[in-house]
Amino acid sequence: MRFSQAYAAAPICSPTRASILTGKCPARLGITIWHEGALQKVTNKPLFPAKSEDHLPHAEVTLAEKFHDAGYRTLHVGKWHLGTTEHAPETQGFDTNIGGTHWGAPKTFFYPYKGMQANGEFRFIPGLGLGKPGDYLTDKFTDAAIQSIDACGGEPFFLNLWYHNPHTPIEAKPEYAAYFEKKRKPEFNHQNAKYAGMIRSLSENFGRLLQHLDKRGIADNTVVVFFSDNGGYTEKNGGQTVTTNAPLRSGKGSLYEGGIRVPFLIRWPGVTKPGAVCDTPVISCDFFSTLLEIAGLSAESHDGVSIVPLLRDPRATFPARDFFFHYPHYYPTTTPVSMVRSGDWKLLEYYEDGHLELYNLKADPGEARNLAAAETTKARELHSKLDTWRKSVGARLPVKNPSVAKQ
Repeated sequence: MRFSQAYAAAPICSPTRASILTGKCPARLGITIWHEGALQKVTNKPLFPAKSEDHLPHAEVTLAEKFHDAGYRTLHVGKWHLGTTEHAPETQGFDTNIGGTHWGAPKTFFYPYKGMQANGEFRFIPGLGLGKPGDYLTDKFTDAAIQSIDACGGEPFFLNLWYHNPHTPIEAKPEYAAYFEKKRKPEFNHQNAKYAGMIRSLSENFGRLLQHLDKRGIADNTVVVFFSDNGGYTEKNGGQTVTTNAPLRSGKGSLYEGGIRVPFLIRWPGVTKPGAVCDTPVISCDFFSTLLEIAGLSAESHDGVSIVPLLRDPRATFPARDFFFHYPHYYPTTTPVSMVRSGDWKLLEYYEDGHLELYNLKADPGEARNLAAAETTKARELHSKLDTWRKSVGARLPVKNPSVAKQ
């Protein structure tokens, strides 16, 4: 089943990953920017960004801990980005961890996957063992995931496979980049052949994983989820624009739809119908309650809800709810901002000058027409909801920087 209106809880990685594991929104967790970003001091902008935690606290109960307590083997492979060694996957309920570090991206996708960053930091990918020149990181993560599944024997498992693709650096297998270079045409929205090659590798490896479930005879009782932690990166890398989220506006870092609406596919054999599409909005916080309910386990009520009724019937009547987002930081695509979506309406509040933007997503999914001045009653209604929510979750706010005049 595919969800056409699925949201990452944040427009960047670490907060969304925390929301998946805990069922709590980033603002409530106090994790509103990625690990390295939380450690940076921004002093040259009109606002001092809000303080963000640089790790997922041990006090939070994770999906891995819930599954581990229920007798599942818990496996992490790939990107972690939720804290340094003292907050590694092994400290958050995972039996094993291959590749998970506090870094958000590898130095390179090619063996030996390590090297010096421009800032003098040496990055590496632990746990993959020896390889050979030309080996590609995404392939090796899948190898590790398959080996981990096999090591479980007949025991139930929870696999957290978080690929780096298609995060920067934009590096594809040369033959894949060449393949898409030949297909590229000037009229296409997408022009980056290397990025396309990275997506091809991701798709291939996801397919390999599904094939292995078939091979082991466990596909019929294994739920599989495919999801992204934020929208596509629309800036440049290696001198070329990485991607576009057209027809959605903007991309990673932004609270426009291009930054937070993401791909979401789920297969629950015997329940979800192949090719089914659900148009009901859902969010990454929902995974916690949903996956635990599927497994017959209890789940505390957090910011997400179980979407099991939608998995059984994509057209099922589902309680209407509002979706809130809080990104009190800077990014190339945005200044500090909060947002609420209520029905078809969406309101953004920007903190530098307090201006509001209001869009009707049904009529204007590309967010081209700001209706805040024309629909003042609706704007006031949504702004009140947003303000009430911020207070209820203890959202941290940016503050004025007196040494920088607003441009």
